[in-house]
Amino acid sequence: MPRRQAIAALATSLALLAAPALAQTPIKFQLDWRFEGPAALFLASSAKGYYKAAGLDVTIDAGNGSGGTVTRVASGSYDMGFADLAALMEFHANNPDAPNKPVAVMMVYNNTPAAVLTLKKSGIKAPGDLNGKKVGAPVFDAGRRGFPIFAKANGVGAITWVTMDPPLRETMLAKGEVDAITGFSFTSLLNLEARGVATGDIVVMPYAQHGVKLYGNVVIASPKLMKDNPQAVKAFLTAFSKGAKEVMANPDAAIDYVKARDGIINVELEKRRLRMAIDAVVASPDARSEGFGVVVPGRLALMASQVSDAFATKTRVDPAAVWNDTLLPTKAELNILPPAKK
Repeated sequence: MPRRQAIAALATSLALLAAPALAQTPIKFQLDWRFEGPAALFLASSAKGYYKAAGLDVTIDAGNGSGGTVTRVASGSYDMGFADLAALMEFHANNPDAPNKPVAVMMVYNNTPAAVLTLKKSGIKAPGDLNGKKVGAPVFDAGRRGFPIFAKANGVGAITWVTMDPPLRETMLAKGEVDAITGFSFTSLLNLEARGVATGDIVVMPYAQHGVKLYGNVVIASPKLMKDNPQAVKAFLTAFSKGAKEVMANPDAAIDYVKARDGIINVELEKRRLRMAIDAVVASPDARSEGFGVVVPGRLALMASQVSDAFATKTRVDPAAVWNDTLLPTKAELNILPPAKK
């Protein structure tokens, strides 16, 4: 190679080395809760590089409740998040003039994980037995907020609410300081076991199995992001779906992604929590019937009406304002649910 060509080739190589890497779109994403088993659904695509391959620089942070996640996406602190659809509906209806109301862009928990839990020794065997009882939950708990819907569907009369911080909920039930609690089924059940309560001594009444067809958690996005960079939202949902499919195919292995974010988790407990969440709310019979990621308009409209009534919102919830499915992956890419168990 002539000297002049060699110099030119060397200059080109150096220029390529000095050039910055292709810019990736930053996405700040907040979960609804701590780094527990179900968080693996989102963490997998980060660990495996699927978000990065889609041109995204995704940061995933733990949350402290769906209401907080909705508020932080609305404020612009986060671009996207994972939150209870009822909490999103409440925000919309109570803040009709808010300039940046988040929108649900993908259904993940086709059924609400909310449940009433009690102990067999309480004598409570069915929802009607809750009449006149003391029921405990934090004020922001999804099950507590939606309890009027559960009560109406099951003919439950007056109860007395006892408020506590989340870490005390299962402890107070185990000690008999309340008769029952509301909480996510796959969270409170395992928390009770961790407090020494035998599984066979626990009564679980999932809302979804007692006439309450509320949707659960959804992926939410900032309207600003959806307007400025809709392809980034679509890329996130596609990459997430790819990772979530692998998690549901092998949930136990996926807990490694959670442990990488919180080294003190109980690995075996979180494996159970993830499997329970998948079976109860992600790959539930309703999800298999409707399809992953989507909603049925009539069911969404009914939920909007029920939330408006139960939460006593300032304005009525507009289902068309809280849901936008235009950026969902293809039907083939949403075909991620594992085979039904026989």
